[in-house]
Amino acid sequence: MAGWQERLAGVRGVLLDISGVLYDGGAGGGTPIAGSVDAVARLKRSHLKVRFCTNESQKSRGELVALLRRLGFDMAESEVTAPAPAACQVLKARGLRPHLLIHDGLRSEFHQIDTSNPNCVVMADAAEGFTFENMNKAFRVLMGLERPVLIALGKGRYYKETSGLMLDIGPYMKALEYACGIEAEVVGKPSPEYFKLALQELGVEAHQAIMIGDDIVGDVGGAQQCGMRALQVRTGKFRPSDEHHPEVQADGYVDNLAQAVDLLLQHTDP
Repeated sequence: MAGWQERLAGVRGVLLDISGVLYDGGAGGGTPIAGSVDAVARLKRSHLKVRFCTNESQKSRGELVALLRRLGFDMAESEVTAPAPAACQVLKARGLRPHLLIHDGLRSEFHQIDTSNPNCVVMADAAEGFTFENMNKAFRVLMGLERPVLIALGKGRYYKETSGLMLDIGPYMKALEYACGIEAEVVGKPSPEYFKLALQELGVEAHQAIMIGDDIVGDVGGAQQCGMRALQVRTGKFRPSDEHHPEVQADGYVDNLAQAVDLLLQHTDP
């Protein structure tokens, strides 16, 4: 693998995953990962542009930012790209009225969306809301449509909280796909549309940006497919086997965000 100077040459913008990179969620809101609060502050003081990219779908963007600010992070809601606002744009553009299989903490994001007489299903990480009753209701809505549309806010397999690993939206999405014989439309990482939106909001070209995440497929693979470089941190959901993934190889592996920021500030031009 090339040296860091070569791997980071020309980087002007940084996309940061949140869960597993900045903090681990959990009781009381979760805890910052060691060194991450200072790393974000140093990055924002630097010559590099910064944007936060999350598939968080248990809480609104405003609630997420409020939590992270309480944990000590310098962040504004306008700096965060999240799947729920992007999904609302899709729904409005296509005249879709969703049945919502989502966490109660996310409902405020959809308050301007018509949910009467649903002609699609939108699912997010509903956590304890993924009951048989709720899954079956979504299944029935889809099966009752001539052209069923299932929109998923991400397709992650699992994530990490302070108490341990947690099932993410992906397994439940796959269950509905299998039961209904359809393929979900993913709004969020790793979809190309999500990364293109984030790049547009960041204001740099793909070849000038680098993604830092803990998910080898959703963060690293998704970013690379859009022409970006990507680093994987060994925090959050990282597993040692990720460094030998059969399909995705990060442009570099770092112990944590603090180390990634050290490298970026050392090897990118002001």
